[in-house]
Amino acid sequence: MSEGLVLPQPGTRRSTGLAALVLVAVTAVWGSTFVLIKDVVTTIPVPDFLALRFLIAAAVMVPVFWRPLRRLSRDLVLRGLALGAVYGVAQVFQTFGLAHTSAAVSGFVTGMYVVLTPVIGVVLLGQRAPASTWFAVGLSTAGLGVLALNGFAVGTGELLVLVSAFLYALHIVALGLWSGAQDALGLATIQMVAIAVLCTVAALPHGITLPSTGAAWAAVLYTAVVAGALTLIGQTWAQAHLPATRAAVIMTLEPVFAALFAVLIGGEQLTPRMLCGGLLVLAAMYVVELTPGRTSAPRATRRRSRGSRAAPRSPDQAR
Repeated sequence: MSEGLVLPQPGTRRSTGLAALVLVAVTAVWGSTFVLIKDVVTTIPVPDFLALRFLIAAAVMVPVFWRPLRRLSRDLVLRGLALGAVYGVAQVFQTFGLAHTSAAVSGFVTGMYVVLTPVIGVVLLGQRAPASTWFAVGLSTAGLGVLALNGFAVGTGELLVLVSAFLYALHIVALGLWSGAQDALGLATIQMVAIAVLCTVAALPHGITLPSTGAAWAAVLYTAVVAGALTLIGQTWAQAHLPATRAAVIMTLEPVFAALFAVLIGGEQLTPRMLCGGLLVLAAMYVVELTPGRTSAPRATRRRSRGSRAAPRSPDQAR
């Protein structure tokens, strides 16, 4: 089946518009997972949920992308395993954090990976960043403070999610350095396998608790298949038709969708503090993405299990 997945080259205005709509839909799916995951982890332990989610996603992706997976060189397999480990740890921090904060706040804090990505490029790769990048860092820091500070202390949930945002940014930087378009599907698949193994090993010591209700199983399957495997396919196709900057700007809608679903489905209240902090974080994202001539780490397809961010986020999105 993977041999039939031909990624068209950027072309007509119609195909570009359709790609943008597909990527908006992918981002909306990523955003919807925050409120679902928050509910599920109240009924089963976080490691168990992640193990089930990514085992199912890997079981879907391996047969579909078997041929691209077999074509990977040994070096790419090792790099994919390392990338999957980073992404898997990010998922663990994000999901534990989500259990201690609201879905809307978690979405905005996770979105700081957009700002942290060029900062990591400066620190680790010696890239030079324009002044606008540091302005964005200041905006996002202020927004995080509004969202997360309780007096002079940062909430545990927000701190855990912030660590995950840093790891997602690190994943994007490394993925941009190590991947090519011809290896994207195989590399995403080996990452998903690594994530599934890591989360399963974390869950095994106490045994894996299965969901006890149909609603919980539906959430696990949705985050695995729809927000994991299918969004990766949609993202891969869409980004073949869109400039990287435009795609990145569209993906900054993830925290907006996370807040929207948290209010409409999760029954959360959109407080003035949440609105103010979220707008500051969003402004920082757009400053980074829309500044001409910005220097940042190369982008590749993400996550995001967003089930994300599988992979990307690689299987983000698997975010």
